[in-house]
Amino acid sequence: MRRLLEEEEPESESLIASNSRPAPSSLSNRRGFQMERRNRDLSLDEVEMDNSAPAMVHVDTLGGGYASFNSSGHQDEEDESPNEPIPPLFSKYGDFHTIDWQRDLARDRLRHKLIVGKQAEFPLGAIQSAWDASAGWICVLLVGLAAGATAGIIDISARWMSDLKNGVCADRFWLDREHCCWSANDTVYKDYDCKAWTKWPWMFDFYNQSSAIFGILDFLFYVGWAVAMSTLAVLLVKVFAPYACGSGIPEIKCILSGFVIRGYLGKWTFIIKSVGLILSSASGLSLGKEGPMVHLACCIGNIFSYLFPKYGMNEAKKREILSASAAAGVSVAFGAPIGGVLFSLEEASYYFPLKTMWRSFFCALIAGIILRIVNPFGSDQTSLFHVDYMMKWTFIELVPFAGLGLFGGILGSMFIFSNIRWSRFRKNSKLLGGNPIYEVVIVTLITASISYFNPYLRKSASSMIQQLFDRCGPEDQMDDLCDYQNKTFTNNKVDDNYHTGVFGSRVHSAFWQLILALVFKFIMTIFTFGIKVPCGLFVPSIAMGAIAGRLMGMTMESLFRNIQEQDGHSSYFTCQIGKDCVMPGLYAMVGAAAVLGGVTRMTVSLVVIMFELTGSLEFIVPTMVATMFSKWIGDAICKSGIYEAHIELNGYPFLDNKGEYPYSTVASQVMRPGSARSDDSSVSNSNELYVITQDGMTLGELEVLLRETDFNGFPVVVSRNSMYLVGFASRRDVQMALHTARKTQPYVVTDSMAYFSSNVPDQVAGGPAPLRLRKIIDLAPMTITDQMPMETVIDMFRKLGLRQVLVTRSGKVLGIITKKDILQFMRNNERGIVNPNFKT
Repeated sequence: MRRLLEEEEPESESLIASNSRPAPSSLSNRRGFQMERRNRDLSLDEVEMDNSAPAMVHVDTLGGGYASFNSSGHQDEEDESPNEPIPPLFSKYGDFHTIDWQRDLARDRLRHKLIVGKQAEFPLGAIQSAWDASAGWICVLLVGLAAGATAGIIDISARWMSDLKNGVCADRFWLDREHCCWSANDTVYKDYDCKAWTKWPWMFDFYNQSSAIFGILDFLFYVGWAVAMSTLAVLLVKVFAPYACGSGIPEIKCILSGFVIRGYLGKWTFIIKSVGLILSSASGLSLGKEGPMVHLACCIGNIFSYLFPKYGMNEAKKREILSASAAAGVSVAFGAPIGGVLFSLEEASYYFPLKTMWRSFFCALIAGIILRIVNPFGSDQTSLFHVDYMMKWTFIELVPFAGLGLFGGILGSMFIFSNIRWSRFRKNSKLLGGNPIYEVVIVTLITASISYFNPYLRKSASSMIQQLFDRCGPEDQMDDLCDYQNKTFTNNKVDDNYHTGVFGSRVHSAFWQLILALVFKFIMTIFTFGIKVPCGLFVPSIAMGAIAGRLMGMTMESLFRNIQEQDGHSSYFTCQIGKDCVMPGLYAMVGAAAVLGGVTRMTVSLVVIMFELTGSLEFIVPTMVATMFSKWIGDAICKSGIYEAHIELNGYPFLDNKGEYPYSTVASQVMRPGSARSDDSSVSNSNELYVITQDGMTLGELEVLLRETDFNGFPVVVSRNSMYLVGFASRRDVQMALHTARKTQPYVVTDSMAYFSSNVPDQVAGGPAPLRLRKIIDLAPMTITDQMPMETVIDMFRKLGLRQVLVTRSGKVLGIITKKDILQFMRNNERGIVNPNFKT
C-alpha cells in the first residue's frame, strides 16, 4: 500500500500502451465450434472472476420484459433480446481502486426511477417508496446512537485504566480515582488522593511516601502498567486488524474522495481499534482518542450502510453516510456537534451536498445527545474542557495572541517536517518496520519513565489540559501554578482574584516544569504518531499549545504587573490582572487552537470546535486571530498539513480539492500512452493503444485481452484504423458479461463475435451465436480535447469525482488521463523531472 503511486496500480493505471494496439497474436488461435461444445465445462472458467464481483442483475420492469440501459445508467428505448447481458444496478470495486462517482450516481438515479415507477402498486409500492426516502435518515440515526454509546464506553474505560497506573479504588475497583474520591468525600484540594484510593505500594504495606522503596515500587507499577497496556494494544492490532493502527483520518479523507480500501472500515477493525484505543490512551503515550474516534464512527457508518442496499451496494451513495459518520466522530470526541459538521465539510469530505450536511447535523446531534446521557465525564457536560468563568481581554492582548499564532504555525511546521522524516525512516527501515512491537514497547518505556517525574506529564493529557485552562481558586491552594501573592478573598467569591501577577516560589518551579513538559511532549509526539497502535493527534497538539499558552499568559501577567507599577503607564495597561485582562487560562486556550491549527491547518471548524470544547464564547476573536496567523505562517513554511503529508507519504491517489495547479500545460502533455505489462514476447512496447472495436472482435479475443492486461477499462472504437470513439467499457462489466454469457447461453463460445453496436447479424445455422454487448458500454464517457488546459481538467476531476477522461482530437481517441497521471505529473514537476510526453 505504501507504493501505490510508485508501482503500477491496475485501477489508476492508464489503459494504454500508446496509440493503437491490436490484439496479441494468440487471439487468432481458436478452437473448433464442435470441440468447444464438447469441452464446455473446461472453458467455463476461462474468465477469472473476482470474488467480490456481484452477480448479474436483470431488472424486471412492470411490463414484464427486461429493462435495458447502458453502463452509465441511461435508459435505452429500443427493444432488447433476453439474451443480451444487462449491467448490474450495483457493483463493487477492487481493493485500492477508485470509484466512478458519475456512474454510481447514475445507477442510483435509475434505481430510484424504478422505485418511483412502482408507487402505483398500492400498498407495497408506496411502502417501498417511503422506505427508500427514509433510509438515509434511519441509517444516520443508527450511526449517531452507536457512535455516542461507543464514545461513552471508550471514555469511561480509558479514564479507569489510566488511573490503574497509580492505584485502585479499594472498595469499588470499577471507579476511577476522581469518582472514587467523590464518593469518599474526604478530600480538600483538587488532585489530592482520598482514603478510599489505594496506591500500589500500600498493598505491600509501604505507606511512607518519602521512602525510597515506596518510590521505586510506585515507579515500577506506573511504568509496568503503561508498557503492558501498549504492548497488548499493538499485539491486538498486529494479529487481528492491521488497519486499526494510527489516526485513520488520512485514510478516511482518501476513502471519502472515492478511494477503496477493503477492510479498513470493517467490523474487526472497529472492534480492535475500540479496544486498542482504550489501552493505548490509558498507557500514557503522547496520543489522543479524537482522530481514531472519527475512524470508529466511519466504521459504524460502513457497517450500518449494509442494512440499506441503497447505500451498502453503491460506493458513491455510501460516502454520504460516511461523511455524516465523520461528523458524529468529532461530535463525540470533543462534545462539539456543530464543529463536527464543519470538520466533515472543511477537512474530511470530498463530496458534500446539502442533504448530506443536514444528515451530518442530525447524526452529530444524536451522537451528542447519547454522549450526554452516558455522561462519561461525570460532570453532566458534553464539552471536554468546560470553562465556568468569565474570560475578559483587552485589545492590547491581541498582540500576544497573534504571537501565539506565529508560534503555533512554526511549531506545527516543525512537527510535520520531523514526523514525516521519522515516518519515512520507519517505513524504509527493516528494523523498525518489521518490528512494530519493539518500537511501541521502547517508546512507551521512555515516555512513562520520563513522565513519572513531571507532575504535568504524569497525569492524563486531558487532565493536564483542563488544569491549564482553569482559573485558580480556593481548591487549587496546593497547586504550584496557583502560588500567587496578594490574593484577595470575599464572602461571595465574586471579587476573588488569585491571578495577581505577583508570583510565589512554586510558580517559578512550575514555569520550568512546563517548559520541560512542552519540549518532551513535542519530541515524543514526533515518535509516537504513526506507531502501530490507535493514536490521534488532536489532544497532543492541544496539550502542547495549552502549555505554550499558559507560559505566555504567566509571562504577560508579570509584564503587565511591572508596567502598572511604573508611573505614567499607558491606559491600555490599566486593568485588573486576572479579572479584566491577562487570564492565563485564556492564553492556554488560544495557544491550544494555534498549535492545533498549525499542525492540521484547520480554520473555521477549529474555532467552532474550540468554543464548543470549552463552552465559552468570549474568546472567539482571540482564537480567530491566533488561528489565522497560525495558518498563514504554517502555509508559508509548509503547504500541507499533517494529514495531507501522510497521504502523500503513503502514496494514496488523493487529489486535494483545496489545492492549486500552478502549471501551464494542456491535456496532451499529461495523457499517458504507456506500455502494457505482459511477459508475452508477442506483446511489444510499440506506441499503440489497447482498444476494443465495436464489431471486429471475438469472445476469445476479449478473454485474452482481459487476461494479458490489467487495465481498468478500454475505449470502444469503430475500427483500429479510424479510432473514432464509440464509448467506454469497464473491465469489470466486460468480465461479468462474458462470464454470464458462457454460463447461461449454450451457443456462445470462443468463436462467437462480440458486438458493441446495435447492428447484430442473425446467427448462422449450426454456428456460434453472436454476443450482444452494447448495453454494457458507456455511450457518453467523459472526453476532452488534447488542447484543453490542465486547470480545467483538474477542476473536472475535483468537482465531478472522475475516474478517468479520454483525450480525443476530432473524435479520434489519442490517450487517457487518470487521477494517478495527474498526481504523478504534479510530483514530477515539483521534482524538476521532464515529462516525456511534453512537446515543444
